[in-house]
Amino acid sequence: MKSAEKAVNPIGLEDITIVDDAKMRKAITAAALGNAMEWFDFGVYGFVAYVLGKVFFPGADPGVQMIAALATFSVPFLIRPLGGLFFGTLGDKYGRQKVLAATIVIMSLSTFAIGLIPSYASIGIWAPILLLLAKMAQGFSVGGEYTGASIFVAEYAPDRKRGFLGSWLDFGSIAGFVFGAGLVVLISTILGEEQFEAWGWRLPFFLALPLGMIGLYLRHALEETPAFQQHVEQLEQGDREGLATGPKVSFKEVATQHWRSLMTCIGVVVATNVTYYMLLTYMPSYLTHNLHYSENHGVLIIIAIMVGMLFVQPVIGLISDKIGRRPFIIFGSVGLFFLAIPAFMLITSGKIGLIFSGLLVLAVLLNFFIGVMASTLPAMFPTHIRYSALASAFNVSVLIAGLTPAAVAWLVESTEDLYMPAYYLMVIAVVGLITGVTMKETANKPLRGAAPAASDIEEAHELLQEHHDNIEQKIEDIDKEIAELEAKREHLVQQHPRIE
Repeated sequence: MKSAEKAVNPIGLEDITIVDDAKMRKAITAAALGNAMEWFDFGVYGFVAYVLGKVFFPGADPGVQMIAALATFSVPFLIRPLGGLFFGTLGDKYGRQKVLAATIVIMSLSTFAIGLIPSYASIGIWAPILLLLAKMAQGFSVGGEYTGASIFVAEYAPDRKRGFLGSWLDFGSIAGFVFGAGLVVLISTILGEEQFEAWGWRLPFFLALPLGMIGLYLRHALEETPAFQQHVEQLEQGDREGLATGPKVSFKEVATQHWRSLMTCIGVVVATNVTYYMLLTYMPSYLTHNLHYSENHGVLIIIAIMVGMLFVQPVIGLISDKIGRRPFIIFGSVGLFFLAIPAFMLITSGKIGLIFSGLLVLAVLLNFFIGVMASTLPAMFPTHIRYSALASAFNVSVLIAGLTPAAVAWLVESTEDLYMPAYYLMVIAVVGLITGVTMKETANKPLRGAAPAASDIEEAHELLQEHHDNIEQKIEDIDKEIAELEAKREHLVQQHPRIE
């Protein structure tokens, strides 16, 4: 009865959430740091893959060693959907903050453990098995990390700034990747090639533990998001059983009732992460193994590119709040399709300036995707199923994207075609374009199932006026449709002899 009454009550200024700036900054910092932690490991692992191949798969051909090391990177993605389902359900039942505190602990401990694993020469087959187990633990925790962090930021952000504030989440990703890659270069330069391969590669993984503790401290001090608090308050008022048991919507129901959102999520994530893993995980090994650059040479080029991406990332988010998210998905996909081959022509040219230019083209296109992903995905699902639905869809998509480094390495080795990565990106660009054209725009709109959110009282008044104007426009549209239907009815009545 209460829900029916609430449905007919007009929305007022008191229904609009005024976001606390201090809490919002803390939320973004804590979320971005955890994401940086995740991509710190990806950066380190991608840039030491050639060493890990020698340490854990010493009997194989150098090309097979690299494929094996990158395959070990890809296998944990099989675990991510399980982690997403597990942490997503907990996040919708107990809150986002508690789950994010748990995921960063598991992630930091499993990354730290990689540095402790003895080599194949010391313990034989147990070495790659332990490496795989550590990566699987990472995959399980990461299954709930990015989606939880993006939801946390989105539910804290004002509607008109969600794109800009959400872009800082992947700013943290890139920063973590740059830090990890830069640390690899620094340590290998100081120790030299021989000492780095003997034991120095372990040092970056050891740093994961103190970074994880800092992230845990920041996340533990956070309050729950306003949107989730509103959801809990509604359950307390009208459905105490729902409060105790959590969301009752099964994934089957999500797939049938929210299939369009699921398809959009999968398309955006696949297009974004295939490009991400291609540029930031596979390319260092491609430059070293296939184009025969020194490890440090290739790493420095990628690091320079990524530093540039840091400056572009927030700008994309800011502009998306003005013109929308869809244009960036569409333009990024079109650009990827037409520029992938020219970019790899530059990369394989053998000239430093041209190599840098080719990688820069791919980096800017990647910015188009990651600049809007964190603000786009959480807006697709209502509050009560947002975490579980998004985590499930996201991690199934990442499962596909995570195969990119190993799959492309195998394709290049088997075909001896250095343009195979470009063809791979062109196929993915088609997926991104279809997604961008068919998706609904979410910029400057409240999250589904949540009250409008504003930065201050003045903005709240503007949002309320926009809401009322939107209602008036919808009423006018309905009145027009009614008038058209009445005209059609009158026309049909006049054709019937017994109906007046």
